[in-house]
Amino acid sequence: MLSPKRTKFRKQHRGRMRGVASKGNTIAFGQFALQAQDCGWVTARQIEASRRAMTRYIKRGGQIWIRIFPDKPVTMRPAETRMGSGKGNPEFWVAVVKPGRILFEMGGEDITEEIAKEAMRLAQYKLPVKTKFISIDKNLENSSQENTKNSKKSQEEVKQ
Repeated sequence: MLSPKRTKFRKQHRGRMRGVASKGNTIAFGQFALQAQDCGWVTARQIEASRRAMTRYIKRGGQIWIRIFPDKPVTMRPAETRMGSGKGNPEFWVAVVKPGRILFEMGGEDITEEIAKEAMRLAQYKLPVKTKFISIDKNLENSSQENTKNSKKSQEEVKQ
């Protein structure tokens, strides 16, 4: 399971989850992704369970990128302990997820949209946040490449 090798401080405040994700909210590596729709804590166990579900479904073909990392420690007090006597010990690690954050990405030449959609559906059952499946549209990529070609041609025409 995922956890930091070392941290500056052992214990953290709980914090608040307000607003939307400002970074990690676009597809960067693959063609298909799972995007969070609401906020929450995703534990290292849930990330691992989702990863296993996706990997099993695609039969280790293609590639999966995990875009979140559990770097926040959650502390718990021992059972049947009286109030007071300080903060509990770190028990597990969570990743703070805000709306719009990309959780997982998938890509590869043998991964079709149907395969990716089904694998992500299996993964989202393991997660505590509401998610949606998104993909990069091939037409958008082609049109952006054509636009860059057209701009280069127009720059060459200007030079002549």
